Amino acid sequence: MNMAEFYQWGIRVTEVILVWYSFLLNVLYLGLAFIAFRIVTRHCLRNIYGGFEDISKSPLTPAITVLVPAHNEAVGICTTVNNLLHADFMRFEVIVINDGSTDGTIDVLKKTFRLTPDKLPAESALPTETVRAVYHSATNHNLIVIDKRNGGKSDALNAGLNLARYPYFCTVDADAMLEPDALQRVIRPVVESPVRVIAVGGIVRIANGCRIEKGRVAEVDLPWAPLPIFQIVEYFRAFLCGRTGLSHINALMIISGAFGLFERSLVMEIGGYKVGTVGEDMDLVTRLHDLMVKKGERDYGIEFVPDPVCWTESPTSLRVLTRQRRRWQKGLLEVLADHSHMCFNIRYGWLGMFGYPFLLIFEGWGILIETLGYLVFVAGWWIDAIQSDFMVAYFICAVLGGTLLSLTGIMLGEMTPREYPKFGHWFRLIAYAIIENFGYRQMISFLRLAGTMDFLMGRGEWGRMEREGLSRRRTRA
Repeated sequence: MNMAEFYQWGIRVTEVILVWYSFLLNVLYLGLAFIAFRIVTRHCLRNIYGGFEDISKSPLTPAITVLVPAHNEAVGICTTVNNLLHADFMRFEVIVINDGSTDGTIDVLKKTFRLTPDKLPAESALPTETVRAVYHSATNHNLIVIDKRNGGKSDALNAGLNLARYPYFCTVDADAMLEPDALQRVIRPVVESPVRVIAVGGIVRIANGCRIEKGRVAEVDLPWAPLPIFQIVEYFRAFLCGRTGLSHINALMIISGAFGLFERSLVMEIGGYKVGTVGEDMDLVTRLHDLMVKKGERDYGIEFVPDPVCWTESPTSLRVLTRQRRRWQKGLLEVLADHSHMCFNIRYGWLGMFGYPFLLIFEGWGILIETLGYLVFVAGWWIDAIQSDFMVAYFICAVLGGTLLSLTGIMLGEMTPREYPKFGHWFRLIAYAIIENFGYRQMISFLRLAGTMDFLMGRGEWGRMEREGLSRRRTRA
């Protein structure tokens, strides 16, 4: 076999791998989307009968501690805290953890909420960086603010857990806003499920373009800038197609750090959040699965609520988006590497036999197969060893599969409350679901590859995520 024949053989083998990889990826995602469609439909029908106010006012409903880690969030922290303090829920407290901010975050909180110093805790169950002060609000009895040295998001959440009083806690990003009934909706599986629900994730919606008044989304609208709209399509696809389906078979490994509910006693049992990782949200969920299986408790659930309960600000610049996606990819690979014993382990049920392998093969290391495909296509085109009809057919199938999945996510999003109200919104979302296949997805693949290289070389960190703030009436970005 001469060199030319060897190249042609290699290209043929790669073509077969890519075809099967793409086929399996689309079949599995569309299968999850089909499950998600049934679940979301049933969920929407269930919501017709309401019952949320009964959950909120019942003395049997567990109380919730809301934890808000904040590092250099002075521009929007008061909007977020005001939003949380006006949640439609009977028993809850809000703990803001100022994690060594240098932009005056603590000063803004002191002035706005009239904070007064309180006693420092005598001891802490979870080790954290030094807590410098604890404050209570003179205007809101259920607001506590912790001021501590910088230790990262996980360290800040652990400091909040040490002071939390209630059996369940909810994490909310400092740039997020909750719907008034968000806590009612997220606690509902805990109250109604026949099995022990130890964690619940809610959908995160992008607030860019919406009209914000008094810390609430007063009008749902789309931004005009392309980058946030691409992310809206992504979020619908990832949350409503992927996570809803995985939740149904109890194989969900990711609950967004922007909004999630957890049983505090179990989190304390596993030592709180892991410090030193960029994927602390996924790591926590995975360790909770691990704990329950090792304790022999199989009748438990980690669920996803397909309601638009949390609004957040998405990156509006390529620089910030680049840091975010590289961090996400590195965090994913770190968690998968730390819990490799789950892979194809029947003890973990659907999580071990499907959920973990799915993330490992397609979301984790699958980017290397995609990159190999790009390289082989370029090399094959250069030496005229690739079949043009095959390349065109493969590309068309990939675009159709991705577009169908995105359209399914958009449709599911429009079935839930707070949908986009105008026909023009539908038209633009559908257009972007098609357009994203021609450049945006390739860019995201490149960023995932960069995150994979960060993981392999042991580099990368959180980095600063600049915020414009959601307190303005409307953002055009």
